Amino acid sequence: MSDQTVSAASQLDIRGVMAALPHRYPMLLVDRVESLDPDKGIVAIKAVSINEEFFQGHFPGRPIMPGVLQVEALAQAAGVLAVESLGLAGSGKLVYFMSIDGVKFRKPVEPGVLLRLEVEFLQKRARVCKFAGRAMLDGEIATECEFTAMIADPPA
Repeated sequence: MSDQTVSAASQLDIRGVMAALPHRYPMLLVDRVESLDPDKGIVAIKAVSINEEFFQGHFPGRPIMPGVLQVEALAQAAGVLAVESLGLAGSGKLVYFMSIDGVKFRKPVEPGVLLRLEVEFLQKRARVCKFAGRAMLDGEIATECEFTAMIADPPA
């Protein structure tokens, strides 16, 4: 990847995120990319809004973003990192979860916050990548985990 490509891809708005990922509302959980280093990692943002469907039932009277969706947001940020880093953006390739390890939920994520998604490569290969991720709220860890994903063709 050339330096010009890296600097152009270092930030992505929602259109750039949607070009990198197949996810769409209500499952698209990355709103923008603040920085992307193809050799190291990504910092992305999820704006958590009370208008999201899951808040209707999780939990009435005390809305909290489900932990599984926080992990999914980290995985989607990792998906952007993987396809951009491996030169696969726009190729139609998908990034599939293979494993999730050591998940810890440290703070509840409530509506009205900007969830900072920090993901770094632990291992990068052509088809399988391992990542470490942290979802941050005001500089504090809300969620952290390690996960592995596989890059593959979509189902026929």
